Amino acid sequence: MSNTRHEKAPPNRYFDKHFGRDAAKILPGEYYATGRGTLLVTVLGSCIAVCLRDPFNGVAGINHFMLPEGREERPDPLVGLPTRYGAFAMEALFNDMLKLGAERRHMEAKIFGGANVMQSLEGNHVGRRNVEFIRRYLHNENIRIVAEDLLGNDPRKIYFFSDEGKVKVKRLRVLNNDTILQRELEYRAHLLRDNIEGSVELF
Repeated sequence: MSNTRHEKAPPNRYFDKHFGRDAAKILPGEYYATGRGTLLVTVLGSCIAVCLRDPFNGVAGINHFMLPEGREERPDPLVGLPTRYGAFAMEALFNDMLKLGAERRHMEAKIFGGANVMQSLEGNHVGRRNVEFIRRYLHNENIRIVAEDLLGNDPRKIYFFSDEGKVKVKRLRVLNNDTILQRELEYRAHLLRDNIEGSVELF
């Protein structure tokens, strides 16, 4: 029985000319799990992307979240929160991977992002808080971090080859950082209105 039986259609599909294959772009607040070989792509500033994979069962996935958790006054941080928050984004990704046949005991993670792209606008480092959150979360879930590329000041473009588990990271130094900054500021405004080194290839 194929582990793609209950697989959802990937979001924002396109053909990646550089790698010559079909790909799916993951936007802030989105996540995707797959049992097929899919190139999953996202662009990060202070946000975090977790590339999660169960190599034994051939299931992988990625998410892209902006903030660690919901507001502190909420009694249950997972109730009613969309996947823009890390705690919910991780559980949603876990659940979809489990439906495709993954097992938590086999999962391994590669984590990216947390850049200080908003350094001139705020004293507290959103990216650093995101990094602290995801490291603590994965530790508590007993999921090994096998690679990471975190913090710094540069945005990143992530290419996750879900079938191989390989990740390529492109530092966007030549891209005007104001573009990433503006995207994140707009996304944060929307949120407020609503409520280890490893095998990472840089190119």
